[in-house]
Amino acid sequence: MSAELDDSSIRSLARSLGLSAYRTELLRQAMTHSSFAEENPSAGPDNERLEFLGDAVLKLVTSDELMSRFPGCTEGQLSKMRAYVVSKKALAQAAQAIGLGPLLLLGKGAEKTGERNRDTVLADALEAVFGAVYLGGGLEECRRVIVKVLGAALDSASGAPLSENYKEMLQEHLQKNGAPGPKYTVQEAPSHSNDQLFVAVVSHEGRVLGTGRGRSKKAATQLAARAALVRLGVIGGEANEEG
Repeated sequence: MSAELDDSSIRSLARSLGLSAYRTELLRQAMTHSSFAEENPSAGPDNERLEFLGDAVLKLVTSDELMSRFPGCTEGQLSKMRAYVVSKKALAQAAQAIGLGPLLLLGKGAEKTGERNRDTVLADALEAVFGAVYLGGGLEECRRVIVKVLGAALDSASGAPLSENYKEMLQEHLQKNGAPGPKYTVQEAPSHSNDQLFVAVVSHEGRVLGTGRGRSKKAATQLAARAALVRLGVIGGEANEEG
């Protein structure tokens, strides 16, 4: 990838988003990964601040859209559908669909390690694009773009699995800034009944984040991940270790 994202590439991105008016410098910033900005100080700021803003706007718009589409759903059901729509996987697929991958400005090291095709990198770039659109055109313009880009995910949200995948949520949270994923250890615990009981411990870079106890290894690791998410402040509630 060249050290510049030319105007024709920006125009192509704007067309993919359905934008008639846009701020070129914001879209270019949205495509600037931190690794590129570090290696090229004159290139301007990276996309992390735009990603922060875009993440907030995305959740607002998605929440409002789901409430309008599914008036009979409970808060819990809506939360789970939103988690599906704004998941790294769904965002990365949408980013690929509109051709963000080839437009990303990456540092040489990040390019060599395949960051261009990582779901987290693509998803973060798309959130940065939403932030750029919001700053350039306001909330309603950003809403229109989000609904256009994530239309497939919104349409299929009602058929999404409505059980929380805490392990996936924890993985995405920890890897958001390029950190390694969590590690799980599971052991069978002593039980006074005939039922097996497993204890799982989840750690990250040597630090224990949570534990969980369940009648299967899967249940125990999910509860350990949930305890970690509560401890990290990602989700609310109490870190209930039993399942």
